[in-house]
Amino acid sequence: MSRIRRWKNKFKGRKAIILCNGPSLKKVDFRALQNSSIFTFGLNKINLIFVRTKFRPSAIVAVNPFVIEQNASYFNQTLIPLFIDHKGRNTIAFRRNVHFLHGTRGIRKFARDCSISIAEGATVTFVAMQLSFHMGFESVALIGCDHSFSKKGPPNQIVISGCSDADHFDEKYFADGKKWQLPDLLASELQYDTAKTMFENYNKKIINCTEGGNLEIFERKTLAEFMES
Repeated sequence: MSRIRRWKNKFKGRKAIILCNGPSLKKVDFRALQNSSIFTFGLNKINLIFVRTKFRPSAIVAVNPFVIEQNASYFNQTLIPLFIDHKGRNTIAFRRNVHFLHGTRGIRKFARDCSISIAEGATVTFVAMQLSFHMGFESVALIGCDHSFSKKGPPNQIVISGCSDADHFDEKYFADGKKWQLPDLLASELQYDTAKTMFENYNKKIINCTEGGNLEIFERKTLAEFMES
């Protein structure tokens, strides 16, 4: 709790970018991000894109137990600040750069102080939104948030992946027999709406800078417009 509390309002009034893991992330000009001072949140297995770019995010967030287990080898060796659900304590070693989040359930909950607890929600993107609020960011952009999946089925159902993954930026993201949970897009939209309302109540904004995709809850801008404004 004390480690997470140190981040409270550390970046008050500044911008941040949340890198979601949809296929559209492959369209992003990472050279612009690499040369920018804007704080960036990478999500889940963002490290799979590192073979294509020298860009590295300012922090990485992961809360899904399957993701944490599957990506544990990277999480246990990186020096990038990590924000991991506390259920990963048996998998991820507690080091100086590791922050364990106390996740709670609830559709319309939103944590303004993440050192106490955080609403897990239906997507790690929602967790990153709460962390960005906690850290004091005034304007937050989403990229790679396609909000669309080709794989259909009951929300949160555990499935076994096939030989490739068309729903993320890397075809090996969930592939070759890995377990993952089908998305709950409706619950995600309810939580995005909650985040939008909370940000606006404090004169803050979330902006969708994803190229394409199906998420229309937030105002849209290009990433270049967001970075230059």
